[in-house]
Amino acid sequence: MQQQRLVQFLLLSLFGLACLGTARAQDEPVRTPDWRISGFGTLGVAHASEHDADYTSSVFKASGTGLTRRWSTDVDTRLGIQLDATLARHWSAVLQVVSEQGLDNTYRPRIEWANIKYQVTPELALRAGRIALPVFLTADYRKVGYAYPWVRPPVEGYNVLPVTSSDGVDATLRWDLGPVRNASQVFYGHSAVALIAPLHVYGRGGVGISNTSDWGALSVRANMVSAEISSDIAVDLFDAFNAFGPAGRALTRRYAMDHKRMMLANIGVNYDPGSWFVMAEAGRTVSHSFLGATRNAYVSAGWRWKSLTPYATWARVRAVGPTLDAGLPTAALPPALAPTAAMLNAGLNALLIRIPQQTSVAAGLRWDLHTNMALKVQLDRVTPHDDSVGTFINPTPRFRSGRTTHVASVALDFVY
Repeated sequence: MQQQRLVQFLLLSLFGLACLGTARAQDEPVRTPDWRISGFGTLGVAHASEHDADYTSSVFKASGTGLTRRWSTDVDTRLGIQLDATLARHWSAVLQVVSEQGLDNTYRPRIEWANIKYQVTPELALRAGRIALPVFLTADYRKVGYAYPWVRPPVEGYNVLPVTSSDGVDATLRWDLGPVRNASQVFYGHSAVALIAPLHVYGRGGVGISNTSDWGALSVRANMVSAEISSDIAVDLFDAFNAFGPAGRALTRRYAMDHKRMMLANIGVNYDPGSWFVMAEAGRTVSHSFLGATRNAYVSAGWRWKSLTPYATWARVRAVGPTLDAGLPTAALPPALAPTAAMLNAGLNALLIRIPQQTSVAAGLRWDLHTNMALKVQLDRVTPHDDSVGTFINPTPRFRSGRTTHVASVALDFVY
């Protein structure tokens, strides 16, 4: 009910302000819209020593480096274009389209942002449309590799929420507290992600709050997001569990991704006086499903010397809930049903080992070789543990948790 009231309030505000903007426009000279086109991209290649799974930058990719290809350009390569329009004194709009590998193994362009903004006052802005989720330090430029120091953001933290935008409304208020400049944002929205056909993931009734505080070289961003998550992933498995009576239905209620409220909380700190920087983020997720509950954190630091920036990163994600379940009590079942129950239990645990548990260390070098262009080289040492596949995708039966993978990456980032 509170979420419905929030979206009703924001929608009514947008409608009322649109009427107000129209009334004001009658008293103002007609203004020709201002248009600006910009773009960004990453040309990357990566190599992993793992042969029995793929290392990649997002679980929403079809493949990566390792099992599928020794050297892969799909891990980091992307191209984006952005159109900004100032429509009137208080009105503006943005459209951002990004092309990168998806789960369908194509580079079909996707609309990342498409929203219209009404600047109520210099401090208050309202938006409606497809909006970047205000999560993580890099939320406003997560697809723009040139904007951050690494080849890619630490996957241990950023892969816990691979969805980067939602369709809805938001309001941002900028305010000062002494020398601290704040931007507080509330939003409501939904998202739908197509997986491997015919599977989908739906996030409905997403609501969140975010606050960014800037004080000199220090920036702190804290946020909390909650949404009702549903998916047809493993629906046949849980239908089969339901056939085993109360014990099976209890497992379905616990693990099926069926209208489950998922929560993510995250805080990030960035201190950047110019010649060096330190960044750190920590987060917690709770899904009430086979996605599990996790804690994640990373720390990264770098030093800028002329056009070179060497940096190092430590990152970790771990489960805080069960990653193994005994499932149906096969010993108590009739002999004819026990083998089927054992197969269902194995299927459930195959889902639970996908809850990421992984530690990595990375070292890299960024070279700003030209205006708006940077070349990066990065080495990662990645170790999934506790029987988890970590953030790897496409594991084979030969994959072994606890085995360290070395990843070498080169990326050319640019903006224009």
